[in-house]
Amino acid sequence: MANVIKLHKGLDINLKGKAEEKKIQLKSSGKYALMPADFEGVVPKVVVKEGDKVKAGDALFVNKNYPSVKFASPVSGTVTAVERGDRRKVLSVRVDADANQEFKDFGVKDASKMTGEEVKELLLEAGLFGYINQLPYAVSTNPDTTPKAIFVSALRDKPLAGSFDFELKGQEMDFQAGLTALSKMAKTYLGVGVHSSMENYRDVEVNVFDGKCPAGNVGVQVNHIDPVNKGEVVWTIGDPTVVLFIGRLLNTGKVNLTRTVALAGSEVNSPAYADMLVGQELATLVSNSYDADHSVRIINGNPLTGCPTTKDGFLGAHTSEVCIIPEGNDNDEMLGWIMPRFGQFSANRSYFSWLFGKKQYALDARVKGGERHMIMSGEYDKVLPMDIYGEYLIKAIIAGDIDRMEQLGIYEVSPEDFAVAEFVDSSKLELQRIVREGLNNLRKENA
Repeated sequence: MANVIKLHKGLDINLKGKAEEKKIQLKSSGKYALMPADFEGVVPKVVVKEGDKVKAGDALFVNKNYPSVKFASPVSGTVTAVERGDRRKVLSVRVDADANQEFKDFGVKDASKMTGEEVKELLLEAGLFGYINQLPYAVSTNPDTTPKAIFVSALRDKPLAGSFDFELKGQEMDFQAGLTALSKMAKTYLGVGVHSSMENYRDVEVNVFDGKCPAGNVGVQVNHIDPVNKGEVVWTIGDPTVVLFIGRLLNTGKVNLTRTVALAGSEVNSPAYADMLVGQELATLVSNSYDADHSVRIINGNPLTGCPTTKDGFLGAHTSEVCIIPEGNDNDEMLGWIMPRFGQFSANRSYFSWLFGKKQYALDARVKGGERHMIMSGEYDKVLPMDIYGEYLIKAIIAGDIDRMEQLGIYEVSPEDFAVAEFVDSSKLELQRIVREGLNNLRKENA
């Protein structure tokens, strides 16, 4: 019987355009790119050059600080470019796929008969280990850390998020193999939602989280099950598709980075799901899916934590949805904020729309206000279901007070934990950016 953990804080933002549980078939353009920025904390060292032939599963780059951590090509083909930005920062490694795919063979394995060290070595060799993150610092982990536990969240509850229960259908054996492999390395916890069908998996402790967004955040789940103290490390997988990657590797001996992606948002003509490879060109998904006459924002991820992109961008390594919402730069509202509103969402009932009960909203990308002094109003505490003082922690990060940050629980948080707080923040502060900078500074200090 799974443990049920009831959360009383949070906020569900019900947006128009949630994907229907049906799949559309895509014709790939053959263009792929793996982006180091998708793996927080990794300093990339490219190990291929333009013109090289690679198989699916061959390394494109490694973590310069931990060279055994490789990052695998999603396809076999020819390396066409190593794209660099300022100060020669590696932005992406691009590969044009072959018509007939070749896979590097790592051999079929039985996770139940492997040791934790054997599992780790297999994931390192196959270029999948870097998909596992860690707390503290919310970065891609490294093989030198020894976790006290591994946490997997299979609950996606952010606005327009894709359903993992839908993605999982037909892949239950791969998911079980992945969970078993993780359990060999450390005690493993699986967090699911109240209506999930994933309560009966073996080798892990299943916890049901009953509450509003961000109940699905792996950091929130860690906070309620086994909080991270200074000097401790936990490994986290907030993207449950990574467990499928691991399971497929064990069951087939091949790296298969296919994931089911939700195409969602109020601007999408027919919101649905599609199977895509990590790094696949987004044009294959979003072309002709929205009215080109509208000013829209394409988001690689969900509206709370995703990154703006274009149809010429590529699917992120941890992206489970691509959202298209109005940009809002062509809106001309008479009298602006002073008008009574019936179709706009408000967390604190500033608009009259709350009178109409639960309804869907077509929100745009506008901030609707400028950054101002921080107001100590308790706004964060209402939507942050963690045992920390969110407002005080943000102030400590801004002030650069490391001792105060540690006392207020910075080792337990990641930027996404503050995404809902950022949404409701009347001060319009970029809380996720502030938390990321605080974590980065703390990691440098403790290095």
